[in-house]
Amino acid sequence: MSEGKIVVGIDIGTSKIVTLMAKVDEEINVLGVSETPATGIKKGQIVDIDEAVFSINNSLEAAERMAGYSASHIIASIGGSHVESQNSRGVVAVARPEGEITENDLARVIDAARAVSLPSSREIIHVLPRSYIVDGQEGIKDPIGMTGVRLEVDTHIISAYSTSIRNMEKAFSEVGVDLDAVVFSGYASSLAVLSETEKELGVVLVDIGAGTTDISIYLDGSVAYSSVLAIGARHITNDLAIGLRISLESAEKIKLFLSSPVRKPVRVSEEEEKAEKASDEVDLSPLGISEELTKVSKKTLVDGIIRPRLNELFTMIGIEIKKSGFAGQTPSGLVITGGGARTVGVTDAAKRMLAMPVRVAIATNIKGIIDEIQE
Repeated sequence: MSEGKIVVGIDIGTSKIVTLMAKVDEEINVLGVSETPATGIKKGQIVDIDEAVFSINNSLEAAERMAGYSASHIIASIGGSHVESQNSRGVVAVARPEGEITENDLARVIDAARAVSLPSSREIIHVLPRSYIVDGQEGIKDPIGMTGVRLEVDTHIISAYSTSIRNMEKAFSEVGVDLDAVVFSGYASSLAVLSETEKELGVVLVDIGAGTTDISIYLDGSVAYSSVLAIGARHITNDLAIGLRISLESAEKIKLFLSSPVRKPVRVSEEEEKAEKASDEVDLSPLGISEELTKVSKKTLVDGIIRPRLNELFTMIGIEIKKSGFAGQTPSGLVITGGGARTVGVTDAAKRMLAMPVRVAIATNIKGIIDEIQE
């Protein structure tokens, strides 16, 4: 393990905590991964430190066992509806007007863009350069080595509640690891699943978690808007539980069962196929539901309960896209990821409500034990 740096990432979600250990050199080689149920976390925020520490510890230990590596430094994702974004411009004079623009000039201009007025309760977690302007010439991606007098930068700033970051730091210090960086989960997802072409043309990334939905809008190759909606796939489970009068655990089982691809036997007679199409009932007996619910109408579940909730979610995403001011500037359409992306009928609902191209994505350009990730 001498060559390549080992990076440990922990994604703190509403329903699960995922730890990933990977060696990063030319490509990402996954060494260990674990997924454990989350406790003490609600809508992406820690609400009980002791329970959160217990969950994080379990997840980290499981990944460490798989990778055969003990983690001391980690990078964690942050989500929740407190995450907000804004765009800011910084301007500086180039240090040596007759010379070239250096790394030092870039650092100074980004610091200038960072100087935005924020409430004392908020903290900047990302300052992402979108494009540079040298002496009025716009659209420059990397100005190092160019000659100029005036350097400007357009940046995208993502901020979060300071208390949420402090609580996260406290939880990790109790686990016994150092928190090196905090990353907005929607931005992290976009780096994993979007292609360079999509980012360049303009694309909306939607990461549907259990309690929250992260949105990242890319224009001209960089992030232009970020936000979080306090609604996620858990709401569909709640609706199923209420509609069928069953527990949340049973409703989650049914949702996952409906959403998983049906593996049909290789040879099916025509009569059996017709009977299957005619029958609207779903056999739930293999799930072993405690309420002894064995048969239920698929139309009732999918059309009556799941689809209206998905329609509502994508209507809210549509409102958020309009609010960003970039509606109509994303020809690559919508890319959906996250656990909620596997919900039955999710792409149809997105196409119907947003009238744009839609695809469901998984992380690319990784090797190692990727079967564990893609399950």
